[in-house]
Amino acid sequence: MPKKSGSSIRLAHHPCVYSFAAVVGSKEADGPMGKYFTHTEQDPMLGQKNWEQAETRLQQMALQDALHNGCLQQDELDCIIAGDLVNQCTSSTFAARRTAVPFLGVYGACSTMAEALLIAGMLTDAGFTRYAAAVTSSHFSTAERQFRFPLSYGGQRTPTSQWTCTASGAVVVSSQGNLPRIVGGCIGRIVDLGVTDATNMGAAMAPAAADTIFRYLRDTHTKPEDYDAIVTGDLGNIGSPLLYELLGKQGIRIRDVHHDCGAMMFNEHSQDTHAGGSGCGCSASILAGYFLPQLRDGRLHRMLFAATGALLSAMSSQQGESIPGICHLVELTA
Repeated sequence: MPKKSGSSIRLAHHPCVYSFAAVVGSKEADGPMGKYFTHTEQDPMLGQKNWEQAETRLQQMALQDALHNGCLQQDELDCIIAGDLVNQCTSSTFAARRTAVPFLGVYGACSTMAEALLIAGMLTDAGFTRYAAAVTSSHFSTAERQFRFPLSYGGQRTPTSQWTCTASGAVVVSSQGNLPRIVGGCIGRIVDLGVTDATNMGAAMAPAAADTIFRYLRDTHTKPEDYDAIVTGDLGNIGSPLLYELLGKQGIRIRDVHHDCGAMMFNEHSQDTHAGGSGCGCSASILAGYFLPQLRDGRLHRMLFAATGALLSAMSSQQGESIPGICHLVELTA
């Protein structure tokens, strides 16, 4: 049976990360991570009529590639767990509506991949699913239209702002297979220190990342040096130093093993993305494209994937609400 230690979860059977894939747009492919992704789409519209349909197509492609990489058919899936940033998670809903596969829509903003992966791991570990897919996506233009301004306005971006990635990642979790494996995780809790600047989400999310990582290390009696990598979702170039500061107050220093997907995605000097990348697809695509292959091949042995999310909406920002943060964590091992 799965075990609970404090607020963390230890899975009894260590379900396998069976197959995975990452699909990105051209800007992401031009960045430092470009060579690691499964597939690149040069057309930001992906042949569709609007940005939202393009993001749906992006997610469909990632799942199709993950199934292909695992030599699986769509009807072998017992469940799809997916989410995105578009209102009511329509990108995920519309991507799944023709599959006839049972569907769980989840929302954790940019932490959605860790949330979906943790749920897939728990369902599989408990014997409810044989194959469960965790899928997320984001698209620069759908996010700009919903959360900020129409692109045609040409609004100036602040130095603390991050660039929403046009990307999708898909991971199939199974009760069979060898490696990598999901051995545990930690469900995030809401942490809100009163940040109200929607263009500085790294600052809003860093406290939640610190809280979740601290709780997991405490519950598992481990130290940062016990892991080859501690990977956060998209704190970016602003939020990552804040994470070091917050954990440092607890006597925890992760700088030597820390990687942030938002900081990794783009070249901050040549790609004009300011504080880095963001969006559900940011951490999902780098996890599936860069980190999981290293676990599979034995180049990494043990890592924490702690994706972060800023749980704001356009309406809450207009009403002057602060930005709640969340961070869900998954431990992966080879």
